[in-house]
Amino acid sequence: MSIAVRESVASRLAETHRGAQRRQIAIWLFGCAALVFAMVVLGGVTRLTGSGLSMVEWHPISGVVPPLNEAQWMAEFDNYRTSPEYLRINRGMDLAAFKRIFLFEYAHRILGRLIGLAFLLPFGYFLVRRMLSRALSAELAVVFLLGGLQGLLGWYMVKSGLVDNPHVSQYRLTAHLALAVLIYGYLLWLGWRLWYFDERPDAVPGGLRAATLAVSTLIVVTLLSGGFVAGLKAGSIYNTFPRMGEQWVPDGLLVVQPAILNLFENIVTVQFDHRLLAIATLVAVSALWWFAIGRVPYGRVRTGYHLLLLAVCTQVGLGVATLLLRVPVSLGAAHQATALVVFTVVIYLNQALRPHVVRLPQRESSAEVIRR
Repeated sequence: MSIAVRESVASRLAETHRGAQRRQIAIWLFGCAALVFAMVVLGGVTRLTGSGLSMVEWHPISGVVPPLNEAQWMAEFDNYRTSPEYLRINRGMDLAAFKRIFLFEYAHRILGRLIGLAFLLPFGYFLVRRMLSRALSAELAVVFLLGGLQGLLGWYMVKSGLVDNPHVSQYRLTAHLALAVLIYGYLLWLGWRLWYFDERPDAVPGGLRAATLAVSTLIVVTLLSGGFVAGLKAGSIYNTFPRMGEQWVPDGLLVVQPAILNLFENIVTVQFDHRLLAIATLVAVSALWWFAIGRVPYGRVRTGYHLLLLAVCTQVGLGVATLLLRVPVSLGAAHQATALVVFTVVIYLNQALRPHVVRLPQRESSAEVIRR
């Protein structure tokens, strides 16, 4: 075997090994993203069951261990009975009912700690094995810092409901949701970038990337507007569709001054805006699908547009059902989960559309990397 052939075989084997390593890292990132997905949905269930203010203290280390006997449960219950939520809303609650709401919030906090470990331990392993480039290491360090910030922001949100008003701030809740969505999307983006590292992108017509990004922005705005709906419990009024009560445009849209605050603090305006954004999203995604599907060849980009239309139609249907049935926990949680499914497809589609770094075959150039 000639030296050139041996070098070629060795180069191909090395690239295969690097590809396998990239897939391992991608699978780890997808696993972390799945845990964040579960965390967001569990957070929604915690909110819908009125459990989010049941733990009035935060102990990052000792808080891992739940109450183990009746005395410890009573101590936790006594702490809760000094909180505004108990005094103004749940006065007279017994210990059994307290345990139910406590365990939802406890599970939410424990899952957050597990996500931290699920990220940090493999991260250290990959660093020790020198499987991460400097650039990727820096990107993953950012993910870890964002995760730590999310824990602090979660407690900052809870504290807003432990002072006088037994409801968390809709601003803090939406910020908490936004950061969770950012972390989730960042993990998926990095994972798919590694998984499809050497893929040649599908040919797409001019303007499609920009149009998809614009629709994606609308989807994210709609998702975050749901944070204000949740924070203000705006789904509890006007449980009719498509009208709000007997009106298309309800009274009281601009009663808060200054007027800009109606977008964030007026329960009527917040529900009205979320409805409009949802309908606009459905129309925009349908138009994007219609434009793209006849111009994009078969491949994962075309599949992405099909999935996006399906996910958005499902989400709008769930949203209407959730509203008409006065926000039952099961449908409310499903609505929040499907919002993340829509966002997942958005990340997938935009990643598939991005210009890729493509390594040329050996016969064309052994060293050149071109950007398409």
